[in-house]
Amino acid sequence: MITLYDAPRCPYCARVRIVLAEKELDYETVEIDLGDRPAWLYEKNPSGRVPVLEEDGGFVLPESTVIMEYLEELHPERALLPREERARALARLRIWHFDELAAAYYALRRGEPDARERLEGRLAELHSELERAPYLGGEAYGLADIAYVPWILRARANLGVDLGLYPNLEGWLERLCEREAVAAELDLVAALAR
Repeated sequence: MITLYDAPRCPYCARVRIVLAEKELDYETVEIDLGDRPAWLYEKNPSGRVPVLEEDGGFVLPESTVIMEYLEELHPERALLPREERARALARLRIWHFDELAAAYYALRRGEPDARERLEGRLAELHSELERAPYLGGEAYGLADIAYVPWILRARANLGVDLGLYPNLEGWLERLCEREAVAAELDLVAALAR
C-alpha cells in the first residue's frame, strides 16, 4: 500500500495526487498541518516538506518531481511521458524550467515589488509554448502539464491572475480540467479559497 504524506493546500502535493489519480492507484493519505509539522516527518524527509510517498516495506521518497517520475516508471501502462526519447527529454526539460514560474508565483504571494510582472512574464512564456503544441510536454497530456497546473489553478483562484490575457494557457487549462484528476484539484482549490 502507498501512503502519501500530504497537505491539501500544497501545490507540490497536488502534483502527486494528480499522478496517483491518473495512474488509478490506491493510496492512504496522512494529512500534515504545514503550520505545525510533526517531528516524525523530519525522519521521512529531513527538510520537513511534503509530499512524501511511503510504500510497504519502508521505502520513503520525498520531492514531487522525483515521486512523479518514480510512479511513471513503476506504472508505465498509463503513460504520462512520451514514448519517443527526444519528446520525453523535452517534457523533462519543461518540468525542469518550472522553478522559474514557482519563483515568480511565491514572490507574488509574498507581495514582493514587481512580482506580478514577473509572474505575467512566465505565463506569457507558457502561452507562447502552447502555440507550438496543445500541451506543455508536446502533443499529449502528461507530467509536464501536471508539474504546472497546481500553480496555475492557485494563481487564478488565490492571486487574481487573469488567464484571459493568455488564451492559449486558458484553453490548455480548460482541456486539463476535463480530466477527472485535474477537476478534483480544481474543486479542492475552490474549497480552500472559501
